[in-house]
Amino acid sequence: MYSILATKKLLDRVKQPVEPAVSQPTTVLGNWYANALLWKPQLVLLVNERTLFPVVMPLAPAATVMKRFPGSLRDVLEARRVPSEFIEFETAAMAEGRYAKTASKSILAVMNDFVRHLRFRRDDHGITDPVWLALELSQTPSGPLRDRHGFPDRELDALVTTWMMKAVPKESPNGARHLSP
Repeated sequence: MYSILATKKLLDRVKQPVEPAVSQPTTVLGNWYANALLWKPQLVLLVNERTLFPVVMPLAPAATVMKRFPGSLRDVLEARRVPSEFIEFETAAMAEGRYAKTASKSILAVMNDFVRHLRFRRDDHGITDPVWLALELSQTPSGPLRDRHGFPDRELDALVTTWMMKAVPKESPNGARHLSP
């Protein structure tokens, strides 16, 4: 269980119930912030609350954003070459989600900065591929990360590495191997 903390602009389009944000997400990455980009084509920008790692995906059909998001996250993580064990664990943990209202002005400011970068890449370079746009954004330095890894992609890498160290396949007494988060 996790939450997508969405702007009013996105909530108006998805037309789904809004509940309080999940305070203890069951996913490794946790909750996500999201905003609708009403461009042609219309997109959704999602930013991870813990790492500020971005995902860009098509908005249409808006009512299915929550359902389609794990697949879009998978595409970006695979392109980033994140270990498949992490991707499988994370996307399986995203089976249940809910919408909530945005709460962090700091993350909204990061999202606004990302939107400026997206506009530049779209308008000046004609780039519209959502996976490529997300990977480019992930290499943008971010003020809230300055005392940690500085960049969303590096913050993600550190989180995945920590998770993988805890989830290393362990052999049980009978020789079976399993992952433990």
